[in-house]
Amino acid sequence: MASAAEQMAANLSWSALGKATELRQRIYFTIGLLVIYRLGTYIPVPGIDAEALRNFMQNAGSGLGGILSMFTGGALGRMGIFALGIMPYISASIIVQLLTALVPMLEAMKKEGEQGRKKINQITRYATVALALFQAYGLARSIEAGGLAHETGWFFVTSCVITLVGGTMFLMWLGEQITARGIGNGVSLIIFVGIVAEIPAALAQFLAQGRAGAISTPVILLVIVMIVAVIAFVVFMERALRKIHIQYPRRQVGMKIYDGGSSHLPVKVNPAGVIPAIFASSLLLLPTTISTFSGAQTGPVMSTILAYFGPGQPLYLLFFTAMIVFFSYFYTANVAFKSDDVADNLKNQGGFIPGIRPGKKTEDYLDYVVARVLVLGSAYLAAVCLMPEILRSQLSIPFYFGGTSVLIVVSVTMDTINQVQSHLLAHQYEGLIERSQLRGRKKTATRKAPTRR
Repeated sequence: MASAAEQMAANLSWSALGKATELRQRIYFTIGLLVIYRLGTYIPVPGIDAEALRNFMQNAGSGLGGILSMFTGGALGRMGIFALGIMPYISASIIVQLLTALVPMLEAMKKEGEQGRKKINQITRYATVALALFQAYGLARSIEAGGLAHETGWFFVTSCVITLVGGTMFLMWLGEQITARGIGNGVSLIIFVGIVAEIPAALAQFLAQGRAGAISTPVILLVIVMIVAVIAFVVFMERALRKIHIQYPRRQVGMKIYDGGSSHLPVKVNPAGVIPAIFASSLLLLPTTISTFSGAQTGPVMSTILAYFGPGQPLYLLFFTAMIVFFSYFYTANVAFKSDDVADNLKNQGGFIPGIRPGKKTEDYLDYVVARVLVLGSAYLAAVCLMPEILRSQLSIPFYFGGTSVLIVVSVTMDTINQVQSHLLAHQYEGLIERSQLRGRKKTATRKAPTRR
């Protein structure tokens, strides 16, 4: 039998959005900040030769340049102030999380609660500035080497670095504000909006080349069917669960004895969500951004990296797969599903897995189950991210299309909708509580006073 909360969630109507004032304010706030982000992608970095950059990006649009443009919402193709995007912040988060699992001081800081979380966030911000400085300097030098700047020299490099680092820090602040005062995860929404904004132009280019005969009709139909199939597959896998049976014994509270019950512990097939794909992509883009813009001036080491780690190349696919699998396990074990915390919570609540002793045995069993489930989860992530890459290189599709973008769009959409529904459900609860309080006051007011003798 469904609980009261489940019945309310089933009867939830989107018409309640008009009455949820706080939720509407959160949505408007989020949309406003995302509009500011999109406007910033069109503000150019000073000193860039726009015509040379446009010609360069047209030639690189179907390769690595397409990936870079996708993750920055086209800002890199226009060399806007947000050209670095949010990727330095994501890379810094990866490094800090790795160090948190390895450095005892950071691990102890993480266990301090809210205060420790603030300290770790501050460390992440400092690491973001350092990474953004490094990437901005490399990008400025690469633009000089590629002949994409009007004037070369330290003045251009300094202005370019300050502008790009400032843009990244502003995006980081924007994402934090959306997470705290808006709806959804701010960093994920920034990437999501950047991808969605590039879809109409890519679709128009794709259909125009189909009309011109550059792409055959069967290839167009195959791409459309593949996109629909990938979206359906992502939705199915993101909602897939492995349920672990939990038993609660009879317990006595005061003079009352409560019967034991049973429940289940849901373990998602992909607990890490879209994070492994974003982490792996950010690591792949870190060394190759400089190589792309350097053009003919690229050194032998960077030329080798660009040749072997280009989209569709075997080493690129192998490294991408390895990073997705690694971050799936790492992020799940350290962030998404910490088996030691789950085992301690079950033990404190008196719950246990039938046939498994509480404590260390429960933790080992959860590790065993999650490790087996993640075999399927990481394989699903790798397949979704790599299959479009392989087909795109084999079918010679003249624009970038990747499974990572589809995965991000679908996952962020589902997560945002779930958060909106949670706010609507909370608003419905508040309405019920207010009505019950009003009824109680009316009954108190209509009660007759005792007669005096």
